[in-house]
Amino acid sequence: MPSDKNEMSVMEHIRELRNIFLTSLVALVIGVIIAYFFANEIIVIFTRPFGNIDSMLEKTLVVSSIAEGFVSQLRISAIAGLILSMPVHIFGVIRFIFPGLTPREKRITLSFLIFSLILIVVGAYFVYFMLIPIAIDFLTKPYFIPATVGFMLNYQTNVFYLLSFILWAVLALQAPLIMEILMVMNILKRRQVWRATRYIIILIFLASAIVTPPDLMTLFGVALPLIVFYFLALLVAKIFRFGEG
Repeated sequence: MPSDKNEMSVMEHIRELRNIFLTSLVALVIGVIIAYFFANEIIVIFTRPFGNIDSMLEKTLVVSSIAEGFVSQLRISAIAGLILSMPVHIFGVIRFIFPGLTPREKRITLSFLIFSLILIVVGAYFVYFMLIPIAIDFLTKPYFIPATVGFMLNYQTNVFYLLSFILWAVLALQAPLIMEILMVMNILKRRQVWRATRYIIILIFLASAIVTPPDLMTLFGVALPLIVFYFLALLVAKIFRFGEG
């Protein structure tokens, strides 16, 4: 008889996971449809940073095929739809794992989730308004582009370059929060993390070099906040005795 109850419990978890997946899928489709109707407004946001570049043509960005505009619009709508539906996905994950957490772990997880959402907004603002203008100004300097060479930038390549830069930088800023949650649940031990600090800092600089344009300003602009958040996460873990087993 107990085995039947256990089997029913497993089936209930599978059904719940299926419902969460279907809900997330519906939310994603709705988000993509909404984003598609506002695709032009979204595209303006990601083409604006190129406005000050002196182009050979009347327009700064150009397309190289007749299908490029349509494909770019679909891709941007898909990414924006994923971002719009993200709260539904996060809520589904939390609803699935919450029954297995203690009341203390639930409070901490919710606190970190709120902080994570704030960090996403602040991080995206910081990258778009501060790091991207520095990166574009650096990469278009006469030192790299001779006066005899003009600009004719591809629309899809450069817009998605900026979009991927913002997304990867914002995702990287979530790493210390994930580390903190793993220490809360004792999956990671604080002492082990502390001992690996030198290697983690090297990894932070390597990851920042991969996701940022090839200049020191944007590299340090992403790496330094990550290092600060890393040590802040360790300090919070020490104060509240997370990751001690």
